[in-house]
Amino acid sequence: SGTGNVGIGNDVLTVNTASNNTAVGYQSLYSNTTGTRNTAVGRLTAYHTTSSDITAIGHATLYQNTTGTHNVGVGSNDATAYASLNNNTTGSYNTAMGSGSLAKNTTASSNTAVGYQSLYANTTGAENAALGVKALLTNTTGTLNVSVGNSSMRLNTTGSSNTALGVNALRSNTTASDNTAVGKNA
Repeated sequence: SGTGNVGIGNDVLTVNTASNNTAVGYQSLYSNTTGTRNTAVGRLTAYHTTSSDITAIGHATLYQNTTGTHNVGVGSNDATAYASLNNNTTGSYNTAMGSGSLAKNTTASSNTAVGYQSLYANTTGAENAALGVKALLTNTTGTLNVSVGNSSMRLNTTGSSNTALGVNALRSNTTASDNTAVGKNA
């Protein structure tokens, strides 16, 4: 009953009844029933999605997403990392660009990760911004962090409200909060 849909590939949009979706690649948007305005490009992209306003580009990107909305994931899985937002289920308003970015995120919302494996281990930490390869790599539940620079805040797990600007800035911080570091290796 949906209109304005585009489906290219085996088993795309198989149970879809909604409108304005684009699915390209084997089993992309496979489980979508009522979600609208979704774009999924690549094998198994947004496979479990039933929500709206999802953009998934790259093999298995946003694979586990069910009801999370307004998510953007760009980055395929590879031998060393999951696809971007691969494990996200209900988290919304997340942006992940780069293989492994926000890969383990499940329910957290309002995160931005740009760079290979940025915010990789994040599961429930919300409102984080990571820019750079492996920025905030091991963050799991820390919130309100800003990390700019390759490997900045790389070992942070639960520390919150930190700001790191520069390559390796606050790299060894794990659980401390309310810190600011500016400069290479600060």
